[in-house]
Amino acid sequence: MQILTPNYILTPNTLLVDMSVAFDKTIHKIAPLHELKKEFPEAEVIELKENSLLMPGLINAHVHVEFSANKTTLSYGDFIPWLYSVIENRDELINGCNSECMERAINSMLESGITTFGAVSSHGMDLQACANASQNVVFFNELIGSQATMADALFGDFLARLDASKSIKREGFYTAVAIHSPYSVHPILIKKALQIVKNENLKLTAHFMESNAEREWLDESKGDFKDFFQNLLKQNSAVSDSDEFLENFNRHKTLLTHVVKANENELKTISSNSHTVIHCPISNRLLGNGALDLKKLQKHNIRWICATDGLSSNYKLDLFEEMKCALFMHSNMPLLDLAKKLINSVTVDAADALGISTGEISEGKNADMLIIDLDKKPSEELAIHLILHRYNISKIYINGILKKGS
Repeated sequence: MQILTPNYILTPNTLLVDMSVAFDKTIHKIAPLHELKKEFPEAEVIELKENSLLMPGLINAHVHVEFSANKTTLSYGDFIPWLYSVIENRDELINGCNSECMERAINSMLESGITTFGAVSSHGMDLQACANASQNVVFFNELIGSQATMADALFGDFLARLDASKSIKREGFYTAVAIHSPYSVHPILIKKALQIVKNENLKLTAHFMESNAEREWLDESKGDFKDFFQNLLKQNSAVSDSDEFLENFNRHKTLLTHVVKANENELKTISSNSHTVIHCPISNRLLGNGALDLKKLQKHNIRWICATDGLSSNYKLDLFEEMKCALFMHSNMPLLDLAKKLINSVTVDAADALGISTGEISEGKNADMLIIDLDKKPSEELAIHLILHRYNISKIYINGILKKGS
């Protein structure tokens, strides 16, 4: 048992002052220091610097670790040229990101305060790096393939990767499933995968309505995707429309990434099924997909959380940077209210969406915590300042174990 003594504790709804936290793997009690010393007399008391802030570790719910070799290889500005550049350079990027490359990406997330991440894995090459990570990991095995003739082979490969991830037995590692997107996965494959998801109660994610190209292809089998599918896959029409795709996820809460081009009916469906939207603002900007309408999500009572996506469409795996960009991108929203929502989106809301017991400084939750060194007493605009200013993270705890600091 240990006792942390910060000046301030950030909770989802308030800022606690002059309270301490007793913890081992989980947070046992939050109370004044003298009470905790009396209740836990053998506990080690850790004195913290003046103006220290204890806050939850950050949760990056959507990242592609396998593509961490990209820096200047891929084309930005528009979704289709970017996609062609991914296909053209796929082998170089995948083969160029060995275990050291992936470990650097994972460690960079830790340094920026990310104590849990959702790894969307297309090939399974990142499995060992994620298994060895200091962080909690939700490992999303991704299913992709729109050609019916290849369905059996693609599903066999998916099952092999899924089974490999199930063999990882360590605290804080969760096997999960990702369905790539409505345009890239055949309905037969989706139904087979979702049967496993429902039988085993696995966590589930999918990309949905990221680009105009996807919108036009699913609605009318035309647009920028038409040449892409005809030339590369000999397909003349979409394998399903958006309504058919979403229907597969009825009654199973899903994390849907991007959702920039979703229409009103799709938003109603997302809302009625209590799905969560993963917002990746930097990725959306770099690929020319526009800004997610957060006010529309709010109108439909849809929860959203913030994530980085991968280095295939970002320059850093840093949620503080991501939140900062979002703060400026959504200029039609009240600044302080948005800042508070962003902080919650990478802590308590992300934890709830992933179904894991972390994301807040609260009794009974996992002890995934950051110590932030503020430069003075915080004001009511603390959420804004946390996002704007790169305060030093002096300590990082994951499941109660110190991973950074001394």
